[in-house]
Amino acid sequence: MTMHTTSKKRYGLILASGLLLLALFYTWSPGTSSAVDINPRQPSPIIKLLDQKMRDFMNGHHDIAYHIKDDVARRLAQNTCLCLADKDTIHLPFSNLLFPRAWAQNLELGFLESQPNPQGVKRHRAQEYSSFQRRTYNPADVPLVAEANSPLQYPTQGVEVRPLKTIIIPGLGLKEETRSNHTVYLTATLGVFDVAATVDGVSVRGAGEKHMILSSPVLTALNRLLQFVTYTNTVFHPKTADTVLFSTEGHQSFFTIKVGHGIIPRLYNSGHQSEYNISALVTIATKTFLRYDKLKDVIDSIRQYYPTVTIVIADDNEHPQPVTGPYIEHYIMPFGKGWFAGRNLAVSQVTTKYVLWADDDFIFTENTKLEKMVDILEKTTLDLVGGAVREVTGYTNTYRHTISVEEGGEEGDCLHIRNGYHHVIDGFPNCVVADAVINFFMGRTDKVQQVGFNPKLARRGHMEFFIDGLGILHIGSCSDVVINHASKIKLPWTQTDTQKAYDKFRYRYSSDDENTHMEIFYFKSRFKCMTSH
Repeated sequence: MTMHTTSKKRYGLILASGLLLLALFYTWSPGTSSAVDINPRQPSPIIKLLDQKMRDFMNGHHDIAYHIKDDVARRLAQNTCLCLADKDTIHLPFSNLLFPRAWAQNLELGFLESQPNPQGVKRHRAQEYSSFQRRTYNPADVPLVAEANSPLQYPTQGVEVRPLKTIIIPGLGLKEETRSNHTVYLTATLGVFDVAATVDGVSVRGAGEKHMILSSPVLTALNRLLQFVTYTNTVFHPKTADTVLFSTEGHQSFFTIKVGHGIIPRLYNSGHQSEYNISALVTIATKTFLRYDKLKDVIDSIRQYYPTVTIVIADDNEHPQPVTGPYIEHYIMPFGKGWFAGRNLAVSQVTTKYVLWADDDFIFTENTKLEKMVDILEKTTLDLVGGAVREVTGYTNTYRHTISVEEGGEEGDCLHIRNGYHHVIDGFPNCVVADAVINFFMGRTDKVQQVGFNPKLARRGHMEFFIDGLGILHIGSCSDVVINHASKIKLPWTQTDTQKAYDKFRYRYSSDDENTHMEIFYFKSRFKCMTSH
C-alpha cells in the first residue's frame, strides 16, 4: 500500500512538472505576445516591392515607339482638375432657365480669405487628410498584375478570412518543366502559413511563421501539398487586407487576402404580405419650425391616404406646441437647433425599413403613391428614390442632378454639379438614376442613417447630404410620385407675426453662414473649387 501510494505521488509530481514546463514554454514562446500594433498601417515592404514592380511594367519596352490617341488620352485622369464657369454667350430674358450655365466658385479663396491664419488652416487640412488616408488605407485597393507565362498559379481575387481565423488558400500551384527540385516561397505580413496535411517527399520549412518554404523533387507532390496550404490571421483588425508574396526561382507574384468581419445584415421584420404594407415598411419624417399650421395640413393630408403610418416630427420651436394623435412621435429640440440637426433627430428614431422625408409644408394627394416608391426600392439596387413636387403654379419639379469629383492634387479636388441624370431605369420608364434629387424622397433607413446630415447646416442645405452620400447611395428619381407644395405667396400686409418670424429665421443669411458652407466644402470635404448649374 505504501509503495503504491509513493508511485502515485511520483507520477503526480512528474505530471505536475510536465504541466509546469508546458506552461513556461507557452509563456516564453515567441509570437504569443498580447501586444498588438493597432496604429494606422503604412505600406509594407511587400507593397513597396509591388509598387516598383508596377512601375517596371509601365516602363518596360521603352525602345518601342508609340503614338498617343488624343481623344482617348483626354479622358484619362490627369490629377490637375480645374473649375471653370461656362461663358455667357446668350443674352436673352430667362436665358439661364432655357440654357443652364455652369458657374464656378473658388472655395480655397472664398474660405481662406476670412481666416486669420490661412496657411495654418491649409496645413491642418493637409494633416487631417493624411491621417484620413492612413486610416482608410487598404492593401486590397493596390492593383495586382499576374504576369503572363508565369509558372505560378494563384488567386487574384476573392480570398477572405475572418480576423484571427484560418483558411485554406485556394488555387495555389506551380506549372513548370521538370527539374531536380521545385521550390515555392510564401511571405505574409498580418498572418502565418501552415499546411492542413502532409505529403511524402515534400519539405516544409517555416510552418506557423510569416515566411514558409515548400520544396520537392516531385512536382505533382508539391502541387498536391499546395492544395492544403493554410493562412491564419494573427493581427486583429476589423477590416483590412494582407498582401501575400508567392514566388519561385526567378518569378514573383502577389495576391491579397481580405481580413475582416462579415457584414452584419440589417433585416426588417415587416411581416409577410401579398401586397406592400406601407405602415409596416415606411415611416414619414419631417422637421418643423414656426409652421404648426402647415404641419397640421400635411398630417391631415397624410392621414387621408395613410391613416396608420408613423410620422416622426423634429421640432426646434422656442415655445413648442403639442402635436398629438395616433402614430405620431413628436420630439422637442433646443430652440433654433436647425434644419439638418432636425433631420438627424427624426431619421434616428425610424425603425422601419424605409424612411420618407417630406417637408412640413408639403401636401399629400392621390398622386403621392408611396407604394410606387417602395416598389422600385424593393425591385432594384437603389438605396433612395426621389419623387416630384408640384408647385402652386402647376409646375412639377424633380430637381435631378449629377455629381462628380475630379482629382486635383495637393490643393484639393474639384466638385462638379450638373442638372440632369445618368440614365432611365429599365422596367420603370418614369424613373431615372441621378446623384441628387428633390427634397421629397424615400430611402433605406440604414443607408440614410449611414450618410447622416451635417448639423452645422442650420437654415440652408440640401445638396450637401447627397455630396456626402456620393459613393454610398445609389439614387433614383421617379416623376410619377407627386406631392404638392403649399403656397409660399403671402402679401406683406397679410403676413402674421409668426410668418414674419419664420421668414426672418429661414431667409437670414449672414457671413457666418457663408463661412460655414465654405468650411464644409473646402475643409471637411477637401474641395478646392466647385462648378454647378
